[in-house]
Parts: sequence; structure tokens; C-alpha cells
Amino acid sequence: MKTLSIVPAIFMILFAMANGFSASSESVLGRSSFVAQRSQPIERASTYQKSSLEMMGGKVAKFGIFSPAVYGAKAILGTNDLNKLRGKAISLHSQAIGDFCAWAGAGHLRTRIIKKAKTNGDILGFLV
Repeated sequence: MKTLSIVPAIFMILFAMANGFSASSESVLGRSSFVAQRSQPIERASTYQKSSLEMMGGKVAKFGIFSPAVYGAKAILGTNDLNKLRGKAISLHSQAIGDFCAWAGAGHLRTRIIKKAKTNGDILGFLV
């Protein structure tokens, strides 16, 4: 007799979980009671400052957290030596990404990962 009273209780709990723990009319209509519906899209504020610094490829480089270090290296090494060092670092990083993709069997993702690394380097301020 106890098992017969437990079965409806379990059924009610499972039904409540499937409806988002809510007995409101919104859950009956298929809407979640956990998510607040927004009538207008959210505008995202840009967290990065735009600067007049040029990045390779003619784009404007972003000022990031490592930009002061890049400026210091540019003052100490000079533009030509900094570009040589930067090219060597990019080459080694691209090679490491290629080796990882080969090891993981994801050779088809190599180009996308390298592009993502360039985007992240821009955001962090390595390309000023």
C-alpha cells in the first residue's frame, strides 16, 4: 500500500521538474519560469578602447594589458628588432598550435585556432 502512495508523489515531482518547478500559466505555455523574457535586445558596451595604433594588415590595434610592455620593448629594442622578435614568437606559437592539432587529430581546426590566437593577441595588446 505504501508503494501505491509513493508512485503518485514521484510522478508529481517529475512533472513539476519538467515544468520548471512552477505551476504558473507560463509553464503550461512552454515558457520557463527561470528566465526573464526581455522585450528588447541587450546592447553590449565595448570594454576595449579604440586607439589610433595600426596593426599589421592595416587594422587599428587595440590597447590591451600588455601594450605598455610592448611600448617599452619598442623603446629598448627598436622597431626592427621588435618586429623580428614578434615574428619569431608568432612563428613558434603557430608551430606549437600545429603540433597540438596534429597530436589531437584536429588538423582541420588549425587555421581557426591560429586566427583566434591573433585576435586574442590583439585584444591583449601584443599587436600595438
